[in-house]
Amino acid sequence: MEKVLIVVGDASETLDTMYPYYRLQEAGFEVVVTAPEKRRYQMVMHEVKPGWTITKEWEGYTIECDVRFADVEPQKYLGILFSGGRAPEYIRYDEDLVRITKHFFETGKPIASVCHGVEIPAYADCVRGRKMATVEKCRFDLEVCGGIFVNEPCVIDGNLVSGRTYHDNGHYVGAWIKLLEEARTAR
Repeated sequence: MEKVLIVVGDASETLDTMYPYYRLQEAGFEVVVTAPEKRRYQMVMHEVKPGWTITKEWEGYTIECDVRFADVEPQKYLGILFSGGRAPEYIRYDEDLVRITKHFFETGKPIASVCHGVEIPAYADCVRGRKMATVEKCRFDLEVCGGIFVNEPCVIDGNLVSGRTYHDNGHYVGAWIKLLEEARTAR
């Protein structure tokens, strides 16, 4: 079974993480959760409530890390997902995560990003000239690093598939899984 990485940390968004996690299993992939340390991580749920101008946050489910960033051998994985939530803001500085991120962009393997997930490839200097969807408040992070913001539920730029928030899961995740299935067949 081909392995696919999902990148998380504390405060990863629950739906950004769990929807693709189970869709990947349904498609016959082995899902491997990676994070800074091998332990249980607390996910959150985010929503901008009517009348609010900022995001409200609630505790979500927890998820176990299968392999820490330092132990990931990226050549053993078919694809990667950068989940959203607040976690990317903190974990993007991890040198091993930067190494992993650069591998997937340099090798052209299928990549998915949603919401704040964009902060990881942006920090790793992998978004220059690439079109991506992200939540509006991360538009600056994308554009200041040379990326091109597209306000659509699914943006496909070569091997890179992205969505704005978990509201776009039904649009971008299927397109990314299709790329993974094509890559699996090509092996």
